[in-house]
Amino acid sequence: MTSPSAQPYTGRFAPSPTGPLHAGSLVAALASWLDARAHGGRWLVRIEDLDRPRCQPGAAEQLLAQLAACGLLPDELPVWQSSRSALYADALARLADSGWAYPCGCSRRDIDTALTAQGVPHQRFGERPYPGSCRNGLHGQPARAVRLRTVQADGADVCIEGCDRRLGPQQQNLAQTVGDFVLRRADGLWAYQLAVVVDDAEQGVTDVVRGADLADNTARQIHLQRLLGLATPRYLHTPLVLDADGHKLSKQNGAVAFASADPQVVLWALAAAGSVLGLPTATASTVADWLAAATAAWCARWGPAAPRCPASAVA
Repeated sequence: MTSPSAQPYTGRFAPSPTGPLHAGSLVAALASWLDARAHGGRWLVRIEDLDRPRCQPGAAEQLLAQLAACGLLPDELPVWQSSRSALYADALARLADSGWAYPCGCSRRDIDTALTAQGVPHQRFGERPYPGSCRNGLHGQPARAVRLRTVQADGADVCIEGCDRRLGPQQQNLAQTVGDFVLRRADGLWAYQLAVVVDDAEQGVTDVVRGADLADNTARQIHLQRLLGLATPRYLHTPLVLDADGHKLSKQNGAVAFASADPQVVLWALAAAGSVLGLPTATASTVADWLAAATAAWCARWGPAAPRCPASAVA
């Protein structure tokens, strides 16, 4: 297993084609591109189109065109997750052979019923930790999904510690926080956690820069990386763009695309994204000039000379 520090920097932006690029997703795209440029590394784009029912026709092409209008061009041709199923199947087989992955027959209702019986309160927006009902067998139920154990063979919870370049030291008890999590869904689709870990490793990604809404996924991904013998990238989770109610701006709550055909609108969108990232205001007449100034500012704050793990969170 090679550590990220021993490899040339490779970053990535991995959008889902469920709609066009908007203000929130532009922040993540810009941050990952700036970090790659500040470190003299490669920047890749991966289209995460595994959840086919949610993908919109033409959305991937629109995303790529918007990125290009913003000057955010990948250093290699984009890849599509939907063409990489064999890689995920191989990883799942290895996890099953080692005893870490197992079939699960539980529906959402089954999980809620089991948690209620255990006295676990239901939180509307909180994680519902899987209670381990099928961990030791299906008990006559048909298999629906495949899950990954978050409990060691000796019964100890799997606890993950790590460090985020912006948020500082992180730790999570996986068994208590999320429980055994899904690797392949009941509808047959590959789960995000498995696909992203396999893809990052296969593409040589050393640094993951993405929105803070994905920070609590990191422990699950580190758990998978360790079980599969893969290197763990460095992580940096960026601030989120929030709507008027304080919720993450997303396609689901009305985020709209910006008009990438208008250079002035593109400059405005980049400046707004830069403001969320804490970059100083830069006056520029072209996208290239704005990106050059933003790269210099990012390098000063997050470049090779910056601390890799701050002692506490930094806004």
